[in-house]
Amino acid sequence: MEGSTQEARTSWRDTGGRTSLPRWTCDPVPGVAGCERTLPAAVVTAAHRLAAGLGMPIGTVLLAAHARVLAALSGEDEVVTGYLTDGGPVPCRLSVHPGSWRDLLLRTRRVEAGLLAHPDVPRDEVTSAAGPGYETVLDAGERDGEQDGGPGEDVVLRAGLVRRDGMLVLRLQYRTDVLDVACADRIAGYHLTALEHLVADPDAEHSTTSLLSAGELRLQLEGLAGPRRPLPGVRLHELFEQQVRQSPDAVAAGYGEQRWTYAELDARANRIARCLLAHGLCAEDVVAVVTERDLGWMAAVLGVFKAGGAYLPVEPQLPPRRIAAMLTRAACRLVLFEAGSTGNLDAALASCPGVRAIPLGQAWAESCDATDLGLLIGPGRLAYIYFTSGSTGEPKGAMCEHAGLLNHVLAKIEDLAIGAGTVVAQTAPQCFDISLWQLVSAVLVGGRTVLVPQEVILDVPRFVDTLVAERVAVLQVVPSYLDAILAHLERTPRPLPDLRCVSTTGEPLKPKLARRWFAAMPGIPLVNAYGLTETSDDTNHEILHGPPDGDRVPLGRPVANVRVYVVDEHLSPVPLGAPGEIVFSGVCVGRGYVNDPDRTRRAFAADPYRPGERLYRSGDLGRWRADGKLDFLGRADTQVKIRGFRIEIGEIENTLLRLPGVRDAAVVVADGTGGPRRLVAFHTGGPADPDVLRRRLGESLPAYLVPAAFHRRDRLPLTPNGKLDRAALTRLAAELGDGEADHHAPATHTERRMAAAWACVLGIAEDAIGARDDFFDRGGTSLAAVKLAIALDRAVSPADVTRHPVLADLARLVDARADRRPEPAAPAPDSLTSR
Repeated sequence: MEGSTQEARTSWRDTGGRTSLPRWTCDPVPGVAGCERTLPAAVVTAAHRLAAGLGMPIGTVLLAAHARVLAALSGEDEVVTGYLTDGGPVPCRLSVHPGSWRDLLLRTRRVEAGLLAHPDVPRDEVTSAAGPGYETVLDAGERDGEQDGGPGEDVVLRAGLVRRDGMLVLRLQYRTDVLDVACADRIAGYHLTALEHLVADPDAEHSTTSLLSAGELRLQLEGLAGPRRPLPGVRLHELFEQQVRQSPDAVAAGYGEQRWTYAELDARANRIARCLLAHGLCAEDVVAVVTERDLGWMAAVLGVFKAGGAYLPVEPQLPPRRIAAMLTRAACRLVLFEAGSTGNLDAALASCPGVRAIPLGQAWAESCDATDLGLLIGPGRLAYIYFTSGSTGEPKGAMCEHAGLLNHVLAKIEDLAIGAGTVVAQTAPQCFDISLWQLVSAVLVGGRTVLVPQEVILDVPRFVDTLVAERVAVLQVVPSYLDAILAHLERTPRPLPDLRCVSTTGEPLKPKLARRWFAAMPGIPLVNAYGLTETSDDTNHEILHGPPDGDRVPLGRPVANVRVYVVDEHLSPVPLGAPGEIVFSGVCVGRGYVNDPDRTRRAFAADPYRPGERLYRSGDLGRWRADGKLDFLGRADTQVKIRGFRIEIGEIENTLLRLPGVRDAAVVVADGTGGPRRLVAFHTGGPADPDVLRRRLGESLPAYLVPAAFHRRDRLPLTPNGKLDRAALTRLAAELGDGEADHHAPATHTERRMAAAWACVLGIAEDAIGARDDFFDRGGTSLAAVKLAIALDRAVSPADVTRHPVLADLARLVDARADRRPEPAAPAPDSLTSR
């Protein structure tokens, strides 16, 4: 018996794992219910004939079909189910890799035979060898009458065949706290569909077979789409012009102490448009706008739209190489710029012959005609190009049309309740696509845009003061900045009397942060917005009026005129509740990437369900919920989001590999405990000095793409099959921290207290922080500097951190302001953050 047990343990060693079923019920009630489907006589006959021809029992056919269903429900090609033997259920691991139904049958039979080779081994021994349990149990035998027993405590669903009145019936028993009756009925249907396809053509590819019924497919394609709403027959700037005619003397926008009325903003935009046309602008010509976030920027954007051009935002601080790459890729011929923002632009233009740069002041002075142009601009005309990180090392410019732009802005106006008199804060950088709706939504309906200066955004108390003073009603920020706002409000509670709605986007909204928001501001809704640059910005809104339940904040339902599918690799919708790739169809989908057919072909396709419409593959993973909302599960590739910026890891790696001497390179994301996510680079060869690498990458990459830390290694770790082991590098990044230089421990009381604050904000161990460490080299960002200022009770400002990023220097500044000499470190200093 002992030898048999050991042999069985060896046989079952690789049968462990857990295949989870979707949680699909809006009303979880403890209990067990049943569901039945009668197998058509023709399917039963064909199954018996196929099984006999392959020398296997019909139960093997059912087991293979069951495995295919579990693969569809879990999104995995290795599944584990309970397999009922005379001694009880044992774990059964099945491979559902692509191949024919016949291949699946033969693999299934080999596994089944192995399970049955040790009938005398106690079930406990098998389970102990296999590891974790299973959520489904299959009874592969034909039973007369009813099945014995229910699903069991840890089992969600039990399936088997029973013979009744001469017919074979597939019977499911399921837990009602996990599945509802409609879901159980669908799962029964999946089994029946799998059996029908299996016996009809055993040599067909099983992975391309959809198990969905016509009714479920219709629900996913139509019922889960956003509501249909006819778009007005005008463009965005024409809606603005309507408001100009209604309220010419009302304030349209403000920046600091500056205020422009609707008439003033419209006149400047019209003059800019006429200037662009005078300089040869043709339909859909790209116009780069290189300005700060101010009123001139707003006039320039509207002017480009009025002239029929395509708006290309370019931040003046971007490296010259990055600016040049964007202008070249977009085939840009005209640039609008502000005086004082020409340093990097001038360097970029030196390598871009044929591009004409026009100062904004000249643009609105060239023409005396400030009336509307009245150009006919169709809904399919190109509206703008936003560049995002590209995996090849070159940025990719997503092109979106006027119809998609207008549809998105109208969705914001409706769901965020923007109307006449509403004040909307404009806070996002120009190259962040959310900046556009923040800029224009209010002035389309008679409201007011407040462009918040960057120095105010970096000082949270001043930012909150601005919200109150400007009577801001609608605000959208990334979750990490909302966290900074809440940290301030929790320390210094105050009402925000005019704020009516706050939206987050760019990063997953964590339930804990949402609960903190409602604890501090219970009467102000929180909107979790989700979308991509290629889909005209946000496509889903989840409007929260109270703290969320569960461990995930949903993405919500699609906005009007947007269709979202959750699909497999063949673009077939997966079963409801199953994980899959999120793809988009409808007016939101852009044209593709400018002058980049290869990358466009990989991400954009024709919608197979609606001829003539485009489809965008996001690379995001998600699943539908029982309430009709979408859940975000992560990325299917190496793309990540940090502080709202979409980052292609491959772009950083390819740029690093182009540096002299670098032989191999990998970049991973390190999650600090309670701190910000950071990029960490590993490389073989090349400079050993991180500052050299940081400076060289900064010559061609924007700051948010430059890793916080660099580690040179003799070689990079590989998996057993020879691939780069990113999991090992991620663990190594956490162990190494952000540097390997000589460590100089903080030596004064203030330095020690400062190190404690850094540790809290950056999410790294306090004893790993040295007195000579640079805040930004250790993963600090402008937002982290804001949080540090809050943690230190404003003993320093974000600007102080920027000017004095070294810990010892910053500590000396604090000491100088306190008008006292540095004191020796105390054995157990009080943390500046433990309040």
